[in-house]
Amino acid sequence: MKKIEVVAAIIFKSGKVLCVQRGENKYSYISKKWEFPGGKLEQGEDHKSAIMREIIEELHIRVSVGVHMITVEHKYPDFVLTMHAYRCEPSDDSLPLTLTEHVAHRWLMPGELLFSQLEWAAADVPIVELLQRNPL
Repeated sequence: MKKIEVVAAIIFKSGKVLCVQRGENKYSYISKKWEFPGGKLEQGEDHKSAIMREIIEELHIRVSVGVHMITVEHKYPDFVLTMHAYRCEPSDDSLPLTLTEHVAHRWLMPGELLFSQLEWAAADVPIVELLQRNPL
């Protein structure tokens, strides 16, 4: 089975966390699901560089990358995903963001994530649960 390694940015601003919604996807189990922004590592790239690059590409903002919060391994029907999630903050002059790969975004308090009526991608659920227990 195909293995994919990605990074995710848990972006905090004024106590809220950025959530983004995927667009249509050929895999129904991730199509239109909510997630934390990020993407695949390029060859030879470290996690922090990948996050900074992906966030610029996807949201047109710059972030400072902080502590590693969790690594999730999730088996989807067509691939196994390993996702390394880091706490991030936007640079002061970066906002507002521009969505280039997502169809919607919301800023939510960590305690609202599970109760927000957002349909989360399965691999992102452990991050949501972590933020419920320990919002930092």
